[in-house]
Amino acid sequence: MTRAEKRAIKNQIRNAIKEFLKIQAHYFPDLIEDIKKIMDERNQSYVTYEIEVIIFVMILKNICSIESMQEMNEAFNEDTCVKNIYRVLGLEEKDYLPHYVTINECLSRLDNQELEKVRKKMVYGIIRKRSFEYGKFLGEKWLVIVDATQLFCFKERHCEHCLTKTINRGTPEEKTVYYHQVLEAKLVLGDDMIISLATEFIENPRANASKQDCELTSFKRLAETVKREYPRLPICLLADSLYANESVFGICRKSKWDFLIRYKEGSIPSIMEEYREIVNMGEMGESVPEREEIYRRKPNMKQKLHIRWVNGLEYRKHPIHVLELKIEREGKKHQEFTWLSSIEIDASVAEEMTETGRKRWLIENEGFNIQKNHRYMITHANSLDYNAMKNHYLITQIADILMQMYENGDRGIKELKYTIKKISEELLESLRKQELKAEDLRFEKIQIRRKI
Repeated sequence: MTRAEKRAIKNQIRNAIKEFLKIQAHYFPDLIEDIKKIMDERNQSYVTYEIEVIIFVMILKNICSIESMQEMNEAFNEDTCVKNIYRVLGLEEKDYLPHYVTINECLSRLDNQELEKVRKKMVYGIIRKRSFEYGKFLGEKWLVIVDATQLFCFKERHCEHCLTKTINRGTPEEKTVYYHQVLEAKLVLGDDMIISLATEFIENPRANASKQDCELTSFKRLAETVKREYPRLPICLLADSLYANESVFGICRKSKWDFLIRYKEGSIPSIMEEYREIVNMGEMGESVPEREEIYRRKPNMKQKLHIRWVNGLEYRKHPIHVLELKIEREGKKHQEFTWLSSIEIDASVAEEMTETGRKRWLIENEGFNIQKNHRYMITHANSLDYNAMKNHYLITQIADILMQMYENGDRGIKELKYTIKKISEELLESLRKQELKAEDLRFEKIQIRRKI
């Protein structure tokens, strides 16, 4: 795009919040009504602000990348902003939006399942639109990536559900840290899109529990949730080497899911011993494609892929297939990867499987890294009430689904190549300064095309 073309787009009167709502209406036409149906546990005799105001304000806080609740109070304290929010919700306008203390008190009483229902309907809406079918693995399976991350850390016990770890044990610097973790199942919609499918909080049942909750124990609960909420969704589980064990294989088999799990030395020694014996006998499948790796800010680089596989191994009555990838650049060894899979491998699928296996970084980059460091600041505790903390996190996941649909569906963002920071800044400025009229909220059907 030329500088003149960019200037022409920028000079257009662009109402970002209107464009955001247009994308929202396209993918989630019933979202506002679904938020209104959330069961409000507050005493209705004393309620000033409806539940939809509470939830929608928090969604806007997230999409506008406002870090703290106090900062939100200041940022949204504009007449135009207040008018816009009540107009979008179809409510009689009040003088102010709820104070963050009011919001946190509401979220402390709100059942987490109410927000889970909203997210579930959003995910179903995306899947049923069939806009992202191209992102399926081998044209059949939805990739689901699982991984855990730390949310909050405290020097003193925050609540009875805190996880604990001791640092520098046995030294004068020994100290105990109290923290909270979450396990996420993320649905991959494409190379640059990954949304929250289900959440499981890793938490102790009580203070000083004899055995702490952990990622693998939480995965059992998470898998049950995913299977219950999405019983017919064809899934291929993508996970790191922690999940290379009999328990996970059994869960996948029972749930009728496939898996592609990273293998690291020592995970299951017997599998690798058998694999290497077969490779040494030369009885493995092999493919050596060459391709050019494309980079944004440096010259493209040719690399050679050495792919080998062995089918039909067994681990405790679970059929396992082993896939190995060695990458050469300029004739030198660059990287090595090994995966265990439930999918039988041949030359027609081997390269796609290696590409897919390397996608696990998506949950760390597109998922957790952006949410932690670039837009939502999920490690910032917006409330010290544990239930409210959970609800803040779930609202962030709802907001993130909306933002990813907006970023990938709005023409102006794509053509101007806005950064994450710029997208949120534009939305906040638009919300605060550009008043929405009634006709701005009547959206015609639109067609969103994605480049594949």
